[in-house]
Amino acid sequence: MATLVESPVQSAVAVPVRPHEFSGGEAIAAAPGEMAVSNPWVVAISVMLATFMEVLDTAIASVALPYIAGSLAASNSEATWVLTSYLIANAVVLPASNWFALRFGRKRFLISCVVIFTFASFWCGAAPSLGVLLLARILQGAGGGALQPLSQAILLESFPPKKRGAAMALFGFGVVVAPVLGPTLGGWLTDSFSWRYAFYINIPIGILAIYMISRYVKDPPYIKNAKAGAFDNRGFGLLCLWSGALQIVLVKGQEDDWFSAVWVRWAVTILVVSLLWFIRHSWKAKQPLVNLHILVKNRNFAVGCLLIFMLGIAIYVTVAILPLFYQEVLGYTALTAGIAVAPRGLGSMLGLPVMGMISHRLDNRWLLCAGFLVFGVCSIAFANVNLGISPTTLLLPVMVTGFALSFVFVPIASMATNSLTNEQMGNATGIFNLLRNIGGSIGISMAETALIRRESFHQSMITASVPRAGMWFEQHTAQSSAYFGRALGHAAGQPAAMAAMYMQIERQAMLWSFVDVFRWTALIAFAAGGMVWLFRRVLH
Repeated sequence: MATLVESPVQSAVAVPVRPHEFSGGEAIAAAPGEMAVSNPWVVAISVMLATFMEVLDTAIASVALPYIAGSLAASNSEATWVLTSYLIANAVVLPASNWFALRFGRKRFLISCVVIFTFASFWCGAAPSLGVLLLARILQGAGGGALQPLSQAILLESFPPKKRGAAMALFGFGVVVAPVLGPTLGGWLTDSFSWRYAFYINIPIGILAIYMISRYVKDPPYIKNAKAGAFDNRGFGLLCLWSGALQIVLVKGQEDDWFSAVWVRWAVTILVVSLLWFIRHSWKAKQPLVNLHILVKNRNFAVGCLLIFMLGIAIYVTVAILPLFYQEVLGYTALTAGIAVAPRGLGSMLGLPVMGMISHRLDNRWLLCAGFLVFGVCSIAFANVNLGISPTTLLLPVMVTGFALSFVFVPIASMATNSLTNEQMGNATGIFNLLRNIGGSIGISMAETALIRRESFHQSMITASVPRAGMWFEQHTAQSSAYFGRALGHAAGQPAAMAAMYMQIERQAMLWSFVDVFRWTALIAFAAGGMVWLFRRVLH
């Protein structure tokens, strides 16, 4: 990889080269109206750091929630607001990032967001109470919301269309590998040090990202010369209303039995009304905060948004549920559960470079379809678990899942944005990443609800199938009562035996609830694999 070192004289007399003339790692000097890039690979690494930091923090924080609750004298229910507050602020800023980039300059806005995120990460780690932590998380979510769309827009503009697959492969390390490594890293930090280091780890990454972005990222002329219109106050207010209501309902709905609670019914009503109003306003306004016309005018982008929404559901369900299976059903610690699922990150690291090399040579629809189908097959493999599996039983499916994800994320982003102009890229990446985040929130909420309700269902079915008057049941109860009676006393023997049997029934019911969720995830992946063919073929 060549590194560009320019003197002021060389910079002044640089000969413009158009993006389509770029090959390999050489420096690019843009023609008028195009992105000025010193070295696109250095730019890719710079913006990938910011994305990696933001996505990693989300995964790490979810692992540390029980420890946060215990340290700050809060209940588990109150601790979930650590995630909810972040997601609300994140969802609000995501689609609005394009306007802020046009108004203040994309590079300046990106650096400001990294500074805010890094500063807020320090206060999250140093928070003396839950209230301070929630305020810091809101600030952190506001800073982190724009990192993904801005980074993706800069990355895609830095490379010509034929090189965007390789660029997105590198970007995939931030989006795909970070949530996979998060549980492992979070478990290690939490068990070995403190949950506070799950936030402190962002500080050195943020400082490095600020340095690299300020040094290597440049604003293209259309950003420098842009005149952003008046801020869409109504659109922004409606966006805050429906996205906030959605996140609160998804996170807190199961606790209050969904529509059985009056507040959930009111929140869903506010969500539906404000969302429909937001869509109508964004469609008819002359300068809306989010331009939705791109979803109708560009078929590939619309299909890409649908598929990234489905991928968000599938990937976040798998990332969140598999470590939970190891901890809740098999009794692993946070660290050992993270180590058990760590091979998925290795699979992604192996798959992303391969994807970068072949993405521009093959029809991406075949790669995308194969990725979804393999992901679905691995989910079926997860559904064949039992209570006697070893830590290495799922090693191969976990690693192959990571490999398959690299064949999904890169083609979706490449095909969805291939026919967009640079001027459309900022608005498009905001919508694209918002739908991925919403898909992830919905997926996690659906999975948690399904685990609770299917566990109750399977427990009822198992209990009903036990013949309490049968010979086997009476013999097993008598043997267990005698065993516990020797240690606890004769009177306590039978209650202890019944409690032990109930615990086994509960573990079996919990196991079957995880099996159900893995099977439903496979169905989502197979359905997405079929929808891939709605894409129009992209010629490289």
